[in-house]
Amino acid sequence: MDELGRKTIAEFKEADKNKIVVVLDNIRSMHNVGSVFRTADAFLIEAIILCGYTPQPPHRDIHKTALGATETVNWLYFSSATEAIKSLQENEYDVYAIEQAEGSTLLGDFKKIQSKKTAVVFGNEVEGVGNDILPMCKGVIEIPQWGMKHSLNVSVAAGIVLWELVSQKV
Repeated sequence: MDELGRKTIAEFKEADKNKIVVVLDNIRSMHNVGSVFRTADAFLIEAIILCGYTPQPPHRDIHKTALGATETVNWLYFSSATEAIKSLQENEYDVYAIEQAEGSTLLGDFKKIQSKKTAVVFGNEVEGVGNDILPMCKGVIEIPQWGMKHSLNVSVAAGIVLWELVSQKV
């Protein structure tokens, strides 16, 4: 394990984070929430905001997939995503929805301004990002898909988007 160069909790807390916040709005699955925590830890994401009925730590089923990431990644709770987005915008974050929508920007074409603080909103597993949220966002980012289903699990989508955003500065 030493060879992997893993950070301690204290080292993680002190590390420079990527200026990215993940907003999870009305996510049903505790396993999805835990998985996003784990991905956020892997990519040194600044924080996760849990909204609506999204489950919150501590919970056994979140911890099962988070594997301790709820102890390293900062997180907040807002009763609604609109409240969270307003707070992010007041703190100078550019907020983008991750969704399939008219006028969206394909993920591969999206260029994050590295000096800007960015937030990405992931919606409910069935309904996606709410229609009340989309107009609040600076834009919509879409993951291109060519198969029959045209949908991804929210935790998989988060992993793809976060990797793309983080890897742009590498």
